[in-house]
Amino acid sequence: MKAFIQKAVSQIILLLVLAAVGLVFYLIGDQILKLPFRSANDALHRKNVPFTMDFLIPAGTYIDEKMTIGEVIKIRVQKETSLYQAVVRSAADLIPPRYRYGANLLLFLFWTLVFMTFLRVFTFTGYGRALRASLLLGGLVYYFLPDFSPGKIDDAIFVASPVLIILLRGYVSRRKKKAGRESV
Repeated sequence: MKAFIQKAVSQIILLLVLAAVGLVFYLIGDQILKLPFRSANDALHRKNVPFTMDFLIPAGTYIDEKMTIGEVIKIRVQKETSLYQAVVRSAADLIPPRYRYGANLLLFLFWTLVFMTFLRVFTFTGYGRALRASLLLGGLVYYFLPDFSPGKIDDAIFVASPVLIILLRGYVSRRKKKAGRESV
């Protein structure tokens, strides 16, 4: 019982330290994002720092003295990043969403099948572990390759689902192991 309490207290302390570090980073980042962009970037240029914030300025956008670093980042993130994305988005809008999502699912399942075949043929991995690993690898390949809907929601779903399956499997196996030890 004493060992359990010591372990619980140490984990609580560790979580509190982690939360405090996260809060400090959040507050520092919030203060940095509230700084005026032009004066901060000009100060970096005057000091000849090799890393300036010029890459954040979108082409054709005027940055006045009152804009903050956070506002400039929002403008940069909201703009279309490439001609390819604009073309793919306009072409994808012509295809009904049901067919786009079906094609995305088939693309994900294709990559999953490729990895499943590789793992089963070239390794001694069991079907369950090979399926979980191939789902994750298929999701990662799907995330980095172009697909039929240029949004990020489907990419996140195809990566998060295998991760959740792996975490759930680890939780279930840990519970079975713990139950097995308690019954002995």
